[in-house]
Amino acid sequence: MGLVYAEIELIRGADIVLFQEGYIQEHQIRRVKVTALVDTGSYMLAINETVKTQLNLRKVDEQVAELADGSRVSLEIVGPIDVRFENRSTTCRAMVLPGDSEVLLGAIPMEDLDVIIEPKAQRMIVNPESPNIARKSLK
Repeated sequence: MGLVYAEIELIRGADIVLFQEGYIQEHQIRRVKVTALVDTGSYMLAINETVKTQLNLRKVDEQVAELADGSRVSLEIVGPIDVRFENRSTTCRAMVLPGDSEVLLGAIPMEDLDVIIEPKAQRMIVNPESPNIARKSLK
């Protein structure tokens, strides 16, 4: 199987709450669309420093992670982040990879989004076997 990428939208979770409470308007919610590597070998969402800055995400923890080359590094955990793909959404935390690293969509957010990988087409799709659950509006 080759590399699989998916277009996802990342939204600052705290902004969603501020909007729902009436403190900001919908157009003030910070969001960014990214092309993420669908990485079943990773368990979390992993973003880069640029995405962290664009969404103004706060550090909530720190965790040691093993990188693809086998090295172990301590990385910031930020959140919450709302992840959206097609008609699905989930809220999670993310590891912040150094520099301008590629965004990785790991197994845990993939499972919560109820998506699958179509190996022949090299794409991620909404699970056709699951009920058609539309994403709720921010309002």
